[in-house]
Amino acid sequence: MLFKQNGFKNYIFLAFAIFQCFKLEAAKSPIVKSEFIFRNPSFDSCHASTLTQTKSGDILCSLFAGSEEGAKDVSIWLVRLIKEKWSFPKVVAREDLPCWNPVLYTMPSGKILLFYKAGRHPQQWSGFLKTSSDNGVSWSYPKNLPAGIIGPAKNRPLLLENGTLLCGSSIESWRRWGCWIDITSDMGDSWEKSKPINEVFQLFGIIQPTLFFSGPGKIKMLTRSHQIGYICTSESSDGGVSWTSARPTKLPNPNSSIDAINLKDGRILLVYNNSKENRYPLNVAISEDNGDTWKNKLLLENDPGEYSYPCVIQAKDGMVHISYTWNRENIKYVVLDPRCL
Repeated sequence: MLFKQNGFKNYIFLAFAIFQCFKLEAAKSPIVKSEFIFRNPSFDSCHASTLTQTKSGDILCSLFAGSEEGAKDVSIWLVRLIKEKWSFPKVVAREDLPCWNPVLYTMPSGKILLFYKAGRHPQQWSGFLKTSSDNGVSWSYPKNLPAGIIGPAKNRPLLLENGTLLCGSSIESWRRWGCWIDITSDMGDSWEKSKPINEVFQLFGIIQPTLFFSGPGKIKMLTRSHQIGYICTSESSDGGVSWTSARPTKLPNPNSSIDAINLKDGRILLVYNNSKENRYPLNVAISEDNGDTWKNKLLLENDPGEYSYPCVIQAKDGMVHISYTWNRENIKYVVLDPRCL
């Protein structure tokens, strides 16, 4: 009799419990994997990682590493993720001068491009390009890019429908920082440069742009800023040849690199340091309006330290792969399910 009297309440309670279970499942963490790439690396310092997925499905990660940033022994290293395990790191490029900021990119044909820079300081960089036609197993001899062309300064190129690659480039001179686009339509055999991206009122410097599509016929960049304390943005309506004057966004920036991508679901994902002064915390933000506004969705790192220079790609299976510098001691690798963001 008591059960009959309370039967309706019991059904309500059961329905509520089931709803909560579904709610908890829907709110599960987007982090699928989080790990360090290296175990007891042979180098003392590493930085500026870059990711790409090969045509065979493997994930490649490249970075510069050595005794310390700017030292002569700093080379470009490469590791491969095969069956959930990272290979032993190997040097894939070495010059007589310190190496900097590698950038990996896989063309639709499967050919992989590896851009990197060499020079005593960023003000003296020369650009280099190596290629691989066997999923990153072997690499060509380095090709010197033309004088004044360094290719992508830090972030991967943006591929247009006509096969043109837009490479966000920049310079860090002692008085002025500035950026432009190095443009190639033949995978690095020939180059042209966009018009320089100027800043509003010329009060701050910008470098290391990350590029994404922001609507029909439009491309947007976000850039690291010097002095101003905010990520800056500019837009192009002519395929990256000319750009609007850069202006600050509402996103803070501690003079550190960022990265953003177009997701397959139409949103845009950004990884950045949500601070004006420190390279922590490290956040993942999402935009649903072509990069006009952003909402923080995930905190990757929050403890004091350096968590910087993120790289982000979306794999063939839809998962988002992120790598970033972890206190200059290691590279952290995180896989996210964007459906949970």
